[in-house]
Amino acid sequence: MSFLTVENIHHTYFTKTSATTALSNISLTVEEGEFVSLLGPSGCGKTTLLSIISSLLKPTQGTVLLENKPVTTAKNQIGYMLQQDYLFPWKTIEENILMGLKLSKQLNQNTKAAALRLLNQIGLAGVEKQLPRQLSGGMRQRVALVRTLASEPKLLMLDEPFSALDYQTKLKLEDLVSQTLDEFGKTAILVTHDIGEAIAMSDRVFLLSPSPGRIYKTFTMPEELRNISPFEARNHAAFSSIFQTIWKELESLEREKE
Repeated sequence: MSFLTVENIHHTYFTKTSATTALSNISLTVEEGEFVSLLGPSGCGKTTLLSIISSLLKPTQGTVLLENKPVTTAKNQIGYMLQQDYLFPWKTIEENILMGLKLSKQLNQNTKAAALRLLNQIGLAGVEKQLPRQLSGGMRQRVALVRTLASEPKLLMLDEPFSALDYQTKLKLEDLVSQTLDEFGKTAILVTHDIGEAIAMSDRVFLLSPSPGRIYKTFTMPEELRNISPFEARNHAAFSSIFQTIWKELESLEREKE
């Protein structure tokens, strides 16, 4: 049985005057420790699907199972890293990274020590007593990652976590997040508009078609890319041809949408 199973997901948004189908017949599986990306044109339902997988949104039809149990029973086992870091500006970095543990009643001396060790491992030693405004955008996103990992989620949801950063910081964070998730054996789903990011970070890329969102194609990354860092993957000989293949598929979907 797969770690995560998404089966026959269909979702329609209803208003008083209309019904808009966002997703239709979405089925996929993700194995433990795998990193997958959801890629597609605007309006293909990537974020809707992420919300359904994380049980923030109940689908019109279909099921999502995490370790063969309904995902609705596993909310505390899912962590989030979003485009904005959502750190509390009036709390110290230490207070921010312990917030999830505190809310889930997991905060004790051992979990606190582990969170502070992770902060150190991720290159942020000595910032514990500082406020978010004293850190750069990339540093704040690293703090957000520590906060997410501190509560030891089994599944991570990454919703365009690097899109607000400058390009150099984005590349560094791709490597850092990828390395950290590998070390902890975490399973992750990334929503992104960036083809290069999806290729460099993922084991598999699901390309969604719009109106309504369906899985149009699945791309499995070659082993030689999966076994190196995202930065190295971007410079690998195989990267360009995969990029061109996905680019052409995405272009054809955009034309169909018009």
